[in-house]
Amino acid sequence: MWLFNIVEQLVDWMWGTPLIVLILGTGVFFTVVSGFFQFRHFGYVIKSTIGQIFSKDVEKGPGMLTAYQAISVVVGNSVGVGNIGGVATAIAVGGPGAVFWMWLEAIFGQIIKMVEVSLALHYRTHIGKDATYGGPTYYISRGIGEERGWKKLAKVMSFLFLVGFFVGYIFNIQNYTVSEAVAGTYNINILIVSIIFLVLLYANIWGGIKGLGKIASMIVPFMCVFYIGTGLFVIFKDAEMIPNTFKMIFESAFTGTAAIGGFTGAAFSKMIQVGMSRAVFSNEAGWGSSPMIHATAMVNHPIKQGIMGIFEVFVDTIIICSVTALMIINSGVWTSGLEGATLTLSAFSTGFGKLGAVILVTGIFLFGLTTSAALFAQFETLFTYIVGAHFPHLGTILKANKIIYPLPGFLLVLYAYVYGLPTYKVWMFIDVSMGVPIFINLFAILLLTPKFLSLLRDYRARYMNIGEVDPNFKVFYEE
Repeated sequence: MWLFNIVEQLVDWMWGTPLIVLILGTGVFFTVVSGFFQFRHFGYVIKSTIGQIFSKDVEKGPGMLTAYQAISVVVGNSVGVGNIGGVATAIAVGGPGAVFWMWLEAIFGQIIKMVEVSLALHYRTHIGKDATYGGPTYYISRGIGEERGWKKLAKVMSFLFLVGFFVGYIFNIQNYTVSEAVAGTYNINILIVSIIFLVLLYANIWGGIKGLGKIASMIVPFMCVFYIGTGLFVIFKDAEMIPNTFKMIFESAFTGTAAIGGFTGAAFSKMIQVGMSRAVFSNEAGWGSSPMIHATAMVNHPIKQGIMGIFEVFVDTIIICSVTALMIINSGVWTSGLEGATLTLSAFSTGFGKLGAVILVTGIFLFGLTTSAALFAQFETLFTYIVGAHFPHLGTILKANKIIYPLPGFLLVLYAYVYGLPTYKVWMFIDVSMGVPIFINLFAILLLTPKFLSLLRDYRARYMNIGEVDPNFKVFYEE
């Protein structure tokens, strides 16, 4: 079909040299100007974020979620089909070397996530007593448009960001990936699974963002620990293969992978492309999506929530994506010709047999559900920005979004069922929906570098005893 050919060419260009250089370049730039923050203060990051999990004290102030609930929703969003189906697709298409590029993106993606989350908190807007909304469209319009005076540029950037992001509204892959995995495991019609997912998603989002925070804070930690634990069991079942697995990852990272068995072989450029794109899809660093959720957090300083962003990328990609990747490569199933969630299922089954498929499918279902729910919160933020925080019919629009949002995902499953759409073609549309917002978002945060550095200096002075506190500094834009 001509449309798929055009989209494939667009993805190859978009995720070629331009975006790869922009992502890594932005990450290296902020690493240097921040004083290598994610490396030098990693212990502080872990202590601060883990402390939120076990702390009984909840910060007071505007916001819809506690800092811990916000990170739970975001981790529930990022830890999902990207970790299970996305990583598997990267290895199936790009070979073991793609994992190295996934790790590299995560190392520098940590500081990118910190920057975008911090800016989202600083420039967020308040509606009523507690409701707060923020994200790229807000720091573009307020930081670039109002503070820098580049209003026309800000309008163009916001428009392009919205257009790109709303492609993901239409091509919501969560329902598709979950339904594909469950239907294949239990040998039932994919449409039945999709309808069940649809109904549960409605139930999950009906309580709004506050309801999502409560649900995510209860189930996300359990989901993560459960998946990591069972994944490590599969990996260490073939412990003698672990050194060779790491050898393959690092050796093929700069050479590509020769054809082995059912595996067709991967060119060097394709390997980098899929490794980087799947890492971003999973941890969302630079995408501009998760800052929309972080902006709802009740915190007294933007950098405090930005530090949560470092932790989020670390857990998502360095830990959980690595567990998936090592399972697939270590077990040898990466040469089977399978892709997506079915490849991860095959690896899981080498450790747990048929029980493994049941365990992983349960995880995929829960991950997909929390991811879809968190995406709903992001689109609620965008709708609020589009019509305006004080639009008299905003409540009606947000209620309509609750009804409409789950439907495109189901319709995608229906289309794939009727026309036999291959998994990799579905992922092409996801790559487009990521690529455009990433270009805009990274350009925006680079323009706002002085603001981030001023926030970081203030935080270090107030909370890390590094430097002197300026009592006149505005921590939030609306102060």
